[in-house]
Amino acid sequence: MLRFADLALLALALPVFLLAGLPLAGYAVAAGAWLAQRIVHLIAERRANAMLAAGDRRHAMTLIAGTTLGRVWLVALAVLIVGLGEREAGLAAAVLCAVLFTVFLATQALGRFLAGEEATR
Repeated sequence: MLRFADLALLALALPVFLLAGLPLAGYAVAAGAWLAQRIVHLIAERRANAMLAAGDRRHAMTLIAGTTLGRVWLVALAVLIVGLGEREAGLAAAVLCAVLFTVFLATQALGRFLAGEEATR
């Protein structure tokens, strides 16, 4: 459940955008970019786990590093492009993506911490 907190937050952001009168173009671009990067993350995570199981740690870490940078660039470029069209939409998309990244990273860290706690029991 903790793994998908960012996606729940993304779903909850839509009513906020509607009620606050924020540009829906910003939400649409942020949501599209966020979902695309999450799909890339899941695929890369599965491939890296398979590589680790096969003992290929170097390629697994290279894959994770490369896709992490690519995911950040994907979201940043999407926000930039929508911001070039309409500044308010770009700002709304940037704030939403910043909040989503914060929640994603925090829940990943918390998940790893809790998994480490259970492994030591």
